[in-house]
Amino acid sequence: MSAQLALRTGLPRPSVLATIWAVEPATDGELIARVGEGDAGAFEQLYQRYARPVFALALRRLGDRGRAEDAVQETFTSIWRSAKSYRSDRGPGAPWLYAVARNAIVDRRRALGPMPAEPVDEPSSDPGPEERAETSWTAWRVHRALAELPEQERKLIELAYWGGLSQSEIADFVGIPLGTVKTRTRSALSRLADVLEGELA
Repeated sequence: MSAQLALRTGLPRPSVLATIWAVEPATDGELIARVGEGDAGAFEQLYQRYARPVFALALRRLGDRGRAEDAVQETFTSIWRSAKSYRSDRGPGAPWLYAVARNAIVDRRRALGPMPAEPVDEPSSDPGPEERAETSWTAWRVHRALAELPEQERKLIELAYWGGLSQSEIADFVGIPLGTVKTRTRSALSRLADVLEGELA
């Protein structure tokens, strides 16, 4: 599917050798940063990691194989074009990639028919400076605590915390059973509670 994507979008052709010769797997964030520098091998590695999960998520949301394939194409075209905007200090790579995929899926969904009317404008409920400062500190502390989790647990929390995915969506996106997602999430939250005990009260 990646070769077809390259032909249809003008993206670089996949580099099989870049994947075979990789000594140690790069993190999602590292790959996105390299894609931002025009690294076609990093793009191929991201594609191999996430094309199927993105397709499964799109198919579940859209219920149509053709639109799901279009959403995958749009997702990776957007990643190639906007990877320079990714900032690792704002969150991990997988949730950023999911957000790109979600936008592509929403675009395909809009093509199915008219969207509901816009809600009536209401007074702004945006937080003030003190609330923003508190929120920023909390996010920073949670980010540090997440770094102490085992990778398989950390990724699930990242997708829920930064990506806003439900447990069912995480199961589809990562490709593991829902029961495993629930078990690992409970374990991760228990570890986080121990690490953050007394700090976020």
